[in-house]
Amino acid sequence: MSEVISNVSCVAVRGRAMLISGPPGSGKSSLALALMDRGAELIGDDGVTLDRLGELIVATPPPNTHGLIEIRNVGLLEVPTSRAPVALMIALTPEAERLPLGHGKVMLLGREVPLVKLFPDTPMLPLRAEAALEMQGLD
Repeated sequence: MSEVISNVSCVAVRGRAMLISGPPGSGKSSLALALMDRGAELIGDDGVTLDRLGELIVATPPPNTHGLIEIRNVGLLEVPTSRAPVALMIALTPEAERLPLGHGKVMLLGREVPLVKLFPDTPMLPLRAEAALEMQGLD
């Protein structure tokens, strides 16, 4: 079972894929780029291919933008890509709660994946995303 998802970015952080969703212009590519600066590997920008392998959902680069990440106001940067099992989805939204009482789930290819909403406009966003992966992400 395979599916290409548009309008998401995806990076691998220590072998676990983090999907980054949000409306256009919310900072998905910028967060991916900031995480790559901290050691993450690009899987896909503005799209990702998901495959169900047993209990795992594995993220791989999409065919149409493989190895490319958009740097807004600069252009497209070509970078190496990776693949990894999906551990978490980050949703960039200004409506993110300051101190949530719990986090949501998203269904991907019939499997629940943790969903964490983050406020997009902060220089601490990469640190918050990494903390969310450690605290809420699947192992």
